[in-house]
Amino acid sequence: MPEERLQKIIANAGIASRRKAEELILAGRVSVNGETVTELGTKADLAVDRVTVNGQVLSAPKHHLYIALNKPKDVVTTTHDPEGRKTVLSIFKGLRERIYPVGRLDYASEGLLLLTNDGEFANKLMSPASHVMKTYLVKVNGALTAEQEEQFRAGIPMHGRRTARAGLKLIRRGENPWYEVRLVEGRQNQIRIMFKHFGRLVEKLKRVKIGFLELGDLKPGAYRTLTKTEVARFQKLLAEGAKHARDGNERLDAR
Repeated sequence: MPEERLQKIIANAGIASRRKAEELILAGRVSVNGETVTELGTKADLAVDRVTVNGQVLSAPKHHLYIALNKPKDVVTTTHDPEGRKTVLSIFKGLRERIYPVGRLDYASEGLLLLTNDGEFANKLMSPASHVMKTYLVKVNGALTAEQEEQFRAGIPMHGRRTARAGLKLIRRGENPWYEVRLVEGRQNQIRIMFKHFGRLVEKLKRVKIGFLELGDLKPGAYRTLTKTEVARFQKLLAEGAKHARDGNERLDAR
């Protein structure tokens, strides 16, 4: 096998996403042949090198798993929580393969979340270049004005960088209206911050779709494995990232 960067090896072994793998390396929790490594550019060959993470020897997964979960509220989207809160992995007790979440849903949010042990798949799906559309249902404590809706769609300043164009549609009127929000990026707490920018607080947030994949009738805490057809569709979607980005922007502009 050719040498590969450690973060890619760790991701492919199903330990964590490539981004999280970089954090593990920088924290000095990865070693190669007994030597601690903290350089992100370090390469190794899993066929001949002994790579460990937190003292655990890595090996390539025997087969890849792709799981769709309806994440309940009050569960963290991490493999471990220093505060002792329940993590999404606690839902999968008894599962032999090591999996990890693809992206995140914050503690108070619920809905569709993908988990896998396929590091390349996770890395591509989380990459901004993939432009995979994610759809959310959001209940807020007051309606936006027409002008605010247009500003929301065009993007707002967030942590020094403007958010990408978004889809926004009012789907239920009232004192506490519901909106459908569609994003091609997934910055932490983005939807909550975007509504707060206009003086509105999010009361409920549920992700109902990732790309073509819908949450469907999965109950909170329930999960299922993706079919071979669904995995193939995702692979095709990710391979056509540039084209999907152009098509997505056209759909958003049509709102």
